Amino acid sequence: MRYAVLGTGEVGRTLGGKLVELGHEVVLGSRSRDNPAAAEWARRVGGGARTGTFAEAAGASEAVVNAVGGRVALSALGSVGAAGLDGKVLIDVSNPLAFEDGGVRLSPAESDSVGEQIQRAFPNALVVKTLNTVNCRVMVDPARVPGEHVLFVCGEDTGAKEQVTTLLGEFGWPAERVLDLGGIREARAVEMMLPLWLDLFRRFGHPDFNLEVRRAR
Repeated sequence: MRYAVLGTGEVGRTLGGKLVELGHEVVLGSRSRDNPAAAEWARRVGGGARTGTFAEAAGASEAVVNAVGGRVALSALGSVGAAGLDGKVLIDVSNPLAFEDGGVRLSPAESDSVGEQIQRAFPNALVVKTLNTVNCRVMVDPARVPGEHVLFVCGEDTGAKEQVTTLLGEFGWPAERVLDLGGIREARAVEMMLPLWLDLFRRFGHPDFNLEVRRAR
């Protein structure tokens, strides 16, 4: 399958590299065609790895992964435009995170989410929020953390969520450990998990952890 991964940070490079390893074609998108981090990634990964602008990456794709920061997601996707996103599954892994005044802040929070903002801006895209609650290494290698820990998905389109759940299975996440929370409004809840994630990171001193959900039968 042809994927656009938008964002050349650690998250984007990790996801893009795993997708290539799994046999998919990937264009790592950035704001400029000559992004040095993207070029180095493509040289290192090889195979089906290519680079381009956000618009070029999305235009050549069957599905799009938004791996830029949550606070710049609309700007990045805006440079793609609706024509490059309409009808495509758009996997949003971002968080609206900023470090300000010695602390961490989320914006939007509680009454909105990046996932919802993207869906409103691109109503014909099939937005699915997932993967934003774990470190990028755990995203593509859940065995780094022992136990039956879980991921969440939310979005308006059932078929899109099923497609994303299948992809997560390729990453190593069994379907029974992918919990469907419902519509894209539920992106608020998973985005607001980030302050807790950061507190746990400081407590443990490393990012190889996740949450396990246990239910009474």
